[in-house]
Amino acid sequence: MTTPPSPGGSSGAPGGTPAPPQPTQPPAVAAAPSPAEPASGGGLFGWLQLRPTIRIRLTLLYGGMFLMAGVLLLLLMYYFVQQAFHDASLPYIRLGPNVQVALPNGQVATEGTFNQLIREYQQQESADSLTTLLRKSLTVMVCLAVIAFILGYALAGRVLQPLNRITRTAREVVGSDLHRRIDMDGPDDELKELADTFDEMLERLDRAFDSQRRFVANASHELRTPLAINRTLLEVQLSDPAASPDLQQLGKTLLATNERSEQLVEGLLLLARSDNELTERRPVELSEVAQRAVEVTKPEAAGREVEVRSQLHPAVVGGNGVLLERIALNLLQNGIRYNTPGGWVEITSAPAPGGGGELTVSNTGPVVPGYELEHIFEPFRRVKGADRTRSDKGVGLGLSIVRSVVRAHGGAIEATARPGGGLTIRVRIPGV
Repeated sequence: MTTPPSPGGSSGAPGGTPAPPQPTQPPAVAAAPSPAEPASGGGLFGWLQLRPTIRIRLTLLYGGMFLMAGVLLLLLMYYFVQQAFHDASLPYIRLGPNVQVALPNGQVATEGTFNQLIREYQQQESADSLTTLLRKSLTVMVCLAVIAFILGYALAGRVLQPLNRITRTAREVVGSDLHRRIDMDGPDDELKELADTFDEMLERLDRAFDSQRRFVANASHELRTPLAINRTLLEVQLSDPAASPDLQQLGKTLLATNERSEQLVEGLLLLARSDNELTERRPVELSEVAQRAVEVTKPEAAGREVEVRSQLHPAVVGGNGVLLERIALNLLQNGIRYNTPGGWVEITSAPAPGGGGELTVSNTGPVVPGYELEHIFEPFRRVKGADRTRSDKGVGLGLSIVRSVVRAHGGAIEATARPGGGLTIRVRIPGV
């Protein structure tokens, strides 16, 4: 099978064969992980059931430093107090004959044992005092550590507040338009410099996209108008009964060439328009979109002796209905045009796991080498050996447009070769 057809070419869904494996990732659409997703895998925070954000890491850093400083201070204090107790020894005391002293621990000291018992009593009291000091100090340090972690978390949140503002603005830009700015005020520090740099980047991107939109609008007029005039002139000339057979044949050839040029222009303009993120999404019933595409392509399929099958189940997705219909139309047209007489094209729609919908188009046709699959979504790319001179198969933009529309919807697309020939292309579109 050759690759993408004209602005409406692509391939279809299986018919009586096992469904291919679920797409693991789009060929050119890589969705970035959501910031709220918990981190997975190993690493320092792999055992934690929470996302190791910078705020948590700063909190752990603040609390860890406080604990280290507290433990070091406690050890030094314990050492110095112990030394003070050791140096504070009582002088030698003499007792008179037959004199006995009752100590607080219940012992009775005489002249020979008084000083020894006094030293033992002093050591015991010093050890008890050090134990009490250590226990109370540890209790206070644990309480202060908890307070330090709480204050550290609050302080980290305040320090990172400008960064959170930058992140929110970036998300709003992705989800809406490029006209939003951070406009951060405050001290001229590294975070403000980052915000200003981000604003400058958004300004340049905004100008670039505006320039692209103006170019598409101008190109739409400048390229369509002369082609439409050429088509009208050729049709008028062909309608002249006095035209010679040679002139009639030349006019038909030029008309076919002009039609191919019109398809190419339409495909390029649609490719340019659909390659951006959608700014407005609405609920779209995927099965209705696919059914309309089936009705449009049935006459062409009948003319090429290709059977069109459909198994459509309700699936609501979020996006633009016109562009989603273009996906189904291009895939069906690609499957019809790059097929063999007596072949089939099947399209199915179904809810996707986790929300959204899945559109699968599979078709019979020539065998597609596996090494060609990664290139079929490129503009004007055709499988080796395909006839590049025929205009009935399109201009090689159909699958490129499909991929661009899927990208704009944040979806995934995967193509696999069928063992008996043809392709199976699976498109997954997220929900509203």
